[in-house]
Amino acid sequence: MKEIEKLEAALRDNPEDADLRYDLALCYLQHERNSQALELLDGMLLERRRDPRAFYARAVVYLSMNDYRKAGCDFLRTIALDRDFLDAYRHLGFIQLTLGKEEAALKTLQAALHKDPSDAGLYCVLGDVYLDTGEPGKAKDAFEKAYELDPQGAEPHCKLAMYYVSQGDMKGLKKEYDILRDLDPSMAAQIETLFFQPL
Repeated sequence: MKEIEKLEAALRDNPEDADLRYDLALCYLQHERNSQALELLDGMLLERRRDPRAFYARAVVYLSMNDYRKAGCDFLRTIALDRDFLDAYRHLGFIQLTLGKEEAALKTLQAALHKDPSDAGLYCVLGDVYLDTGEPGKAKDAFEKAYELDPQGAEPHCKLAMYYVSQGDMKGLKKEYDILRDLDPSMAAQIETLFFQPL
Protein backbone atom coordinates (compact mmCIF):
# COMPACT_ATOMS: atom_id res chain seq x y z
CA MET A 1 0.00 0.00 0.00
CA LYS A 2 2.98 2.30 0.54
CA GLU A 3 3.68 2.05 -3.18
CA ILE A 4 0.17 3.30 -3.95
CA GLU A 5 0.54 6.22 -1.55
CA LYS A 6 3.89 7.12 -3.06
CA LEU A 7 2.50 7.09 -6.60
CA GLU A 8 -0.60 9.05 -5.58
CA ALA A 9 1.59 11.73 -4.00
CA ALA A 10 3.81 11.89 -7.10
CA LEU A 11 0.74 12.22 -9.32
CA ARG A 12 -0.63 15.07 -7.19
CA ASP A 13 2.63 16.91 -7.88
CA ASN A 14 2.62 15.98 -11.60
CA PRO A 15 -1.04 15.46 -12.64
CA GLU A 16 -0.23 15.54 -16.36
CA ASP A 17 2.38 12.75 -16.18
CA ALA A 18 0.88 9.90 -18.24
CA ASP A 19 3.53 7.41 -17.12
CA LEU A 20 2.73 8.07 -13.47
CA ARG A 21 -0.99 7.61 -14.11
CA TYR A 22 -0.30 4.36 -15.93
CA ASP A 23 1.95 3.06 -13.12
CA LEU A 24 -0.66 3.98 -10.50
CA ALA A 25 -3.41 2.26 -12.52
CA LEU A 26 -1.32 -0.93 -12.63
CA CYS A 27 -0.68 -0.65 -8.89
CA TYR A 28 -4.42 -0.27 -8.24
CA LEU A 29 -5.05 -3.33 -10.41
CA GLN A 30 -2.44 -5.34 -8.54
CA HIS A 31 -4.22 -4.51 -5.27
CA GLU A 32 -7.67 -5.30 -6.74
CA ARG A 33 -8.79 -1.67 -6.63
CA ASN A 34 -10.39 -2.11 -10.04
CA SER A 35 -12.73 0.89 -10.10
CA GLN A 36 -9.83 3.26 -9.34
CA ALA A 37 -7.68 1.62 -12.03
CA LEU A 38 -10.55 1.91 -14.50
CA GLU A 39 -11.08 5.59 -13.73
CA LEU A 40 -7.42 6.40 -14.37
CA LEU A 41 -7.25 4.39 -17.58
CA ASP A 42 -10.51 5.84 -18.91
CA GLY A 43 -9.04 9.31 -18.34
CA MET A 44 -5.84 8.37 -20.14
CA LEU A 45 -7.77 7.01 -23.11
CA LEU A 46 -9.87 10.17 -23.39
CA GLU A 47 -6.64 12.06 -23.99
CA ARG A 48 -4.67 9.41 -25.88
CA ARG A 49 -7.00 7.34 -28.04
CA ARG A 50 -4.17 5.39 -29.65
CA ASP A 51 -2.30 4.14 -26.58
CA PRO A 52 -2.12 0.32 -26.83
CA ARG A 53 -0.73 -0.17 -23.35
CA ALA A 54 -3.65 1.76 -21.80
CA PHE A 55 -6.17 -0.32 -23.78
CA TYR A 56 -4.35 -3.47 -22.71
CA ALA A 57 -4.30 -2.47 -19.04
CA ARG A 58 -8.00 -1.55 -19.17
CA ALA A 59 -8.75 -4.90 -20.77
CA VAL A 60 -6.95 -6.66 -17.91
CA VAL A 61 -9.06 -4.67 -15.43
CA TYR A 62 -12.25 -5.73 -17.25
CA LEU A 63 -10.97 -9.32 -17.29
CA SER A 64 -10.40 -9.26 -13.54
CA MET A 65 -13.98 -7.97 -13.18
CA ASN A 66 -15.25 -10.89 -15.37
CA ASP A 67 -16.52 -8.47 -18.02
CA TYR A 68 -15.26 -10.60 -20.89
CA ARG A 69 -16.95 -8.71 -23.71
CA LYS A 70 -15.46 -5.33 -22.77
CA ALA A 71 -12.11 -6.98 -22.12
CA GLY A 72 -12.22 -8.65 -25.54
CA CYS A 73 -12.99 -5.34 -27.27
CA ASP A 74 -10.03 -3.66 -25.58
CA PHE A 75 -7.68 -6.54 -26.38
CA LEU A 76 -8.80 -6.23 -30.03
CA ARG A 77 -8.07 -2.48 -29.93
CA THR A 78 -4.65 -3.21 -28.43
CA ILE A 79 -3.83 -5.59 -31.30
CA ALA A 80 -5.14 -3.14 -33.90
CA LEU A 81 -2.75 -0.50 -32.53
CA ASP A 82 0.20 -2.84 -31.92
CA ARG A 83 0.26 -6.00 -34.03
CA ASP A 84 3.14 -7.43 -31.96
CA PHE A 85 1.47 -7.18 -28.53
CA LEU A 86 1.52 -10.94 -27.89
CA ASP A 87 -0.03 -10.87 -24.41
CA ALA A 88 -3.10 -9.22 -25.92
CA TYR A 89 -3.45 -12.12 -28.39
CA ARG A 90 -3.09 -14.65 -25.58
CA HIS A 91 -5.75 -13.02 -23.43
CA LEU A 92 -8.05 -12.50 -26.42
CA GLY A 93 -7.72 -16.19 -27.32
CA PHE A 94 -8.63 -17.12 -23.75
CA ILE A 95 -11.70 -14.85 -23.82
CA GLN A 96 -12.83 -16.21 -27.18
CA LEU A 97 -12.52 -19.73 -25.80
CA THR A 98 -14.43 -18.75 -22.63
CA LEU A 99 -17.23 -17.30 -24.77
CA GLY A 100 -17.43 -20.51 -26.83
CA LYS A 101 -15.79 -19.04 -29.96
CA GLU A 102 -13.22 -21.79 -30.44
CA GLU A 103 -12.58 -21.11 -34.15
CA ALA A 104 -11.92 -17.44 -33.47
CA ALA A 105 -9.61 -18.41 -30.59
CA LEU A 106 -7.64 -20.74 -32.86
CA LYS A 107 -7.21 -17.99 -35.47
CA THR A 108 -6.10 -15.49 -32.85
CA LEU A 109 -3.55 -17.83 -31.28
CA GLN A 110 -2.22 -19.09 -34.62
CA ALA A 111 -1.74 -15.50 -35.80
CA ALA A 112 0.24 -14.76 -32.65
CA LEU A 113 2.34 -17.91 -32.97
CA HIS A 114 3.11 -16.96 -36.56
CA LYS A 115 4.67 -13.79 -35.12
CA ASP A 116 6.48 -15.52 -32.27
CA PRO A 117 6.58 -19.34 -32.27
CA SER A 118 8.61 -19.32 -29.03
CA ASP A 119 5.88 -18.00 -26.70
CA ALA A 120 5.03 -20.77 -24.23
CA GLY A 121 1.93 -18.97 -22.91
CA LEU A 122 0.33 -18.99 -26.35
CA TYR A 123 0.80 -22.77 -26.60
CA CYS A 124 -0.83 -23.20 -23.18
CA VAL A 125 -4.01 -21.43 -24.32
CA LEU A 126 -3.88 -23.22 -27.68
CA GLY A 127 -3.83 -26.55 -25.84
CA ASP A 128 -6.90 -25.45 -23.85
CA VAL A 129 -8.72 -24.74 -27.12
CA TYR A 130 -7.85 -28.18 -28.49
CA LEU A 131 -9.04 -29.84 -25.28
CA ASP A 132 -12.31 -27.94 -25.58
CA THR A 133 -12.79 -28.99 -29.20
CA GLY A 134 -12.17 -32.66 -28.39
CA GLU A 135 -8.68 -32.94 -29.89
CA PRO A 136 -6.61 -34.29 -26.97
CA GLY A 137 -3.65 -35.30 -29.16
CA LYS A 138 -3.23 -31.75 -30.45
CA ALA A 139 -3.77 -30.42 -26.92
CA LYS A 140 -0.96 -32.60 -25.58
CA ASP A 141 1.33 -31.51 -28.42
CA ALA A 142 0.64 -27.85 -27.59
CA PHE A 143 1.22 -28.35 -23.85
CA GLU A 144 4.44 -30.30 -24.50
CA LYS A 145 5.64 -27.52 -26.80
CA ALA A 146 4.96 -25.03 -24.01
CA TYR A 147 6.97 -27.23 -21.63
CA GLU A 148 9.81 -27.50 -24.15
CA LEU A 149 9.92 -23.69 -24.40
CA ASP A 150 9.57 -23.08 -20.65
CA PRO A 151 10.61 -26.21 -18.72
CA GLN A 152 10.86 -24.36 -15.40
CA GLY A 153 7.55 -22.52 -15.81
CA ALA A 154 4.64 -23.66 -13.66
CA GLU A 155 1.96 -23.03 -16.31
CA PRO A 156 3.02 -25.75 -18.79
CA HIS A 157 3.07 -28.28 -15.94
CA CYS A 158 -0.35 -27.14 -14.71
CA LYS A 159 -1.73 -27.55 -18.23
CA LEU A 160 -0.16 -31.00 -18.61
CA ALA A 161 -1.63 -31.97 -15.23
CA MET A 162 -5.11 -30.94 -16.41
CA TYR A 163 -4.55 -32.80 -19.68
CA TYR A 164 -3.76 -35.99 -17.75
CA VAL A 165 -6.88 -35.46 -15.62
CA SER A 166 -8.98 -35.14 -18.79
CA GLN A 167 -7.56 -38.44 -20.04
CA GLY A 168 -7.88 -40.26 -16.71
CA ASP A 169 -4.10 -40.76 -16.63
CA MET A 170 -3.27 -40.74 -12.91
CA LYS A 171 0.36 -41.74 -13.48
CA GLY A 172 0.92 -38.69 -15.70
CA LEU A 173 -0.92 -36.50 -13.21
CA LYS A 174 1.28 -37.77 -10.36
CA LYS A 175 4.41 -36.94 -12.36
CA GLU A 176 3.25 -33.34 -12.90
CA TYR A 177 2.09 -33.08 -9.29
CA ASP A 178 5.58 -34.02 -8.08
CA ILE A 179 7.12 -31.30 -10.28
CA LEU A 180 4.55 -28.68 -9.23
CA ARG A 181 5.29 -29.22 -5.54
CA ASP A 182 8.44 -27.19 -6.17
CA LEU A 183 7.24 -24.87 -8.95
CA ASP A 184 3.73 -24.00 -7.73
CA PRO A 185 2.97 -25.37 -4.24
CA SER A 186 -0.57 -23.91 -4.17
CA MET A 187 -1.54 -25.71 -7.41
CA ALA A 188 0.12 -28.90 -6.15
CA ALA A 189 -1.93 -28.62 -2.94
CA GLN A 190 -5.14 -28.31 -4.98
CA ILE A 191 -4.23 -31.38 -7.01
CA GLU A 192 -3.39 -33.29 -3.85
CA THR A 193 -6.72 -32.35 -2.24
CA LEU A 194 -8.72 -33.31 -5.32
CA PHE A 195 -6.94 -36.47 -6.42
CA PHE A 196 -4.51 -37.87 -3.86
CA GLN A 197 -6.21 -37.57 -0.47
CA PRO A 198 -8.50 -40.35 0.77
CA LEU A 199 -12.20 -39.46 1.02
